[in-house]
Amino acid sequence: MDIFAKFENRLGPIGDYAEKAPGYFAFPKLEGEIGNRMKFQGKEKIIWSLNNYLGLANHPEVRKADAEAAATYGLASPMGARMMSGNSDNHLRLEKELAEFVGKEDAMLFNFGYQGMVSTIDTLCGRHDVVVYDAESHACIIDGLRLIPSHRYVYKHNDIADCDKQLARATEMVKKTGGGILVITEGVFGMSGNQGKIRELAVLKEKYQFRLFVDDAHGFGTMGKTGAGIGEEQNCMEDIDIYFSTFAKSMASIGGFLAADKKILTFLRYNMRSQIYAKSLPMAFVVGNLKRLELLRSKPELREKLWNNVRKLQDGFRERGFDLGTSNTPVTPVFMKGGLYDAVQLTYDLRENFDIFCSVVVYPVIPKGQIELRIIPTAAHTDQDIDETLAAFSAIREKLENKLYPQEMPQVSVGA
Repeated sequence: MDIFAKFENRLGPIGDYAEKAPGYFAFPKLEGEIGNRMKFQGKEKIIWSLNNYLGLANHPEVRKADAEAAATYGLASPMGARMMSGNSDNHLRLEKELAEFVGKEDAMLFNFGYQGMVSTIDTLCGRHDVVVYDAESHACIIDGLRLIPSHRYVYKHNDIADCDKQLARATEMVKKTGGGILVITEGVFGMSGNQGKIRELAVLKEKYQFRLFVDDAHGFGTMGKTGAGIGEEQNCMEDIDIYFSTFAKSMASIGGFLAADKKILTFLRYNMRSQIYAKSLPMAFVVGNLKRLELLRSKPELREKLWNNVRKLQDGFRERGFDLGTSNTPVTPVFMKGGLYDAVQLTYDLRENFDIFCSVVVYPVIPKGQIELRIIPTAAHTDQDIDETLAAFSAIREKLENKLYPQEMPQVSVGA
């Protein structure tokens, strides 16, 4: 059989939506400078789908630092992998400052957050080891687990009792294999917006022997008194053995990092194939990330503005009776009941009639019969943005409850 033959009849659970208005519901194009309002299909919309939490994407000091770094270094420098010829004082400085900020001995840069998580799991875990992980872990964690020969046990989302049960199973397994146990969870879950129960997981270390690996992509810069992340928020950073985050969220950039004890990162630096054999993070991004980290640490007003907007938005939704699930972070999921056609019709309604752009999530990402409109408030949003959005959501909910949305795909015109 031709390996490509399977593409003719099925594109996968998400790809099956490929012909339903591509360029509108999937792979849409937002235009203009990144901010609270951008253009979609040639018309200005309030944008709630960008992880630009602190509004740094177009901060004038960031834009200036990026431009100067690009002019000074270009995008080629340094050439080569870090181990061979791609190291620099700026790379080392950024690692040092990141480690100090999150309270760890050392830090290690990655070109991309997704690739960094996959590669870390692949390097840490062998066939004798066991991984215990949260059921709602991000795709980068799942892909990392797919690569390794280790035994794997999944526990129900944020269910400490079930994690205890899986750790008991893992402990029995490593008695036979002679390996170790790694527990992986997220600091802030990007779909539900709830915090991982890091402190409760850490307590289980008194009962079982394992290491704790936390993906804090949505927590770094947003959570904790200084923005140092979920470990600071829950006062348990010392219990996190490996702390991971990306620059693609609060830092509004490219790359990612691990922070841990020096001996752990020394092992990873000399054994992680994706770093040994890949070109290092370009200098322009490194210098730009140094400026972003400086602003994250020195301008608490950015985080305060974010949280003011989070509270206004979430309080407004809850006062109107909307279901936000269990979110206790900036991630704001709005749940409604309905099918695929309801989801696309109300999303179309929001975009075309209320000038509001947000992401919609349906089955198979969430259970059938549910619709999730995922809202990401940022420091760049205004009170007017929030008021208009709350009014619009009340209007579309009324239409949904009164079954006014046609059970068909909307007639979408996709611009060139």
